[in-house]
Amino acid sequence: MNTAAVQVNEPVAARMERGQPCPPQRATVQAERARLPALRLRTLLALPVATLIALAVHLLVSKNEPPVDTRSYSIFLGAILGGSIVAVGVQSVWPGLRRWMAHMWPILAAAVSLLCAWEVITSGFRLLPLPYFPSPAGVLQSLINDRKLLFDSTWHSLLLLGSGYLLGVVVALVTGICIGWFPFARYWGMPLLKVVGPIPATAWVPLAMVVSPNGTFSAVGLIALAVWFPVSMLTISGIANTRASYLDVARTLGANQKYLIFRVAIPAAMPNIFIGLFMGLGTSFLTLIVGETVGVKSGLGWYVSWAQGWAEYGKVYAALVIMAVFFSSIMTILFKVRDRVLVWQKGAIKW
Repeated sequence: MNTAAVQVNEPVAARMERGQPCPPQRATVQAERARLPALRLRTLLALPVATLIALAVHLLVSKNEPPVDTRSYSIFLGAILGGSIVAVGVQSVWPGLRRWMAHMWPILAAAVSLLCAWEVITSGFRLLPLPYFPSPAGVLQSLINDRKLLFDSTWHSLLLLGSGYLLGVVVALVTGICIGWFPFARYWGMPLLKVVGPIPATAWVPLAMVVSPNGTFSAVGLIALAVWFPVSMLTISGIANTRASYLDVARTLGANQKYLIFRVAIPAAMPNIFIGLFMGLGTSFLTLIVGETVGVKSGLGWYVSWAQGWAEYGKVYAALVIMAVFFSSIMTILFKVRDRVLVWQKGAIKW
């Protein structure tokens, strides 16, 4: 018998012998706490120590920066330091927080250390030329100062990306299912895919600006084109490689062609389709930024181009931070959808 299980259940048994029932919820919490290993001291102190060092370095080199730029960054590091200290004290009675800290604490400590090194290189020793490489304090201040414009740009980029991506996915699924299932569609459709598909969507920018009535429609079309090729190819592969045994069993039970397509072939092709969706999402990010820099008057790509024109490189880096959070969040949502649809593959790839 497991020793840990005996130690956890022993107080419960003792109370039951005395006629005092132990609440099941409390027993469950105690068992969960017993199963979680105690965090090592170096893991507990990794983030607070790294933040304390970063804050000390910032206060030391902040004399080289304007006070307006350094105040917000000092508050930011102070908030991380205070939150990490509180988390260290609370984790002993909160199993979920302890589990999260065991996984994320070293990564967060490394991120804070990179910020410290960045500030030493830029504000401390001035090894990188200004204004092309601002300090993290300057980037944070630019993020705060332009928060309204950045929010508006992010919202417009979301609308543009969502419109183009959904349009591309719908067209690609129809194309992939038709070519993958019907020989007639495969004969005429595959040459089109082989010729048009490998051309990068960004190569169509000059033609899109001439043909489309405005920049928004051209950007949506370019994003849809970037998504169309990978999703179509992976859908074709999944539909065409559906196991013949699945189809034979369905036909034996009296399934018609509509049932074979929508209830057998498409579910069997879902792993391939999701691979195409992920590939199309990556290409859509690139096409979005390029499309916004050439014809759209809003969005994160437009904001980067505008800030670069005014040599406001702190704003450029602030927009890059927003892009990282924005695109990573969308990718996370797609992974969650995949986990719900492909339950048997859940956890195969973490994001």
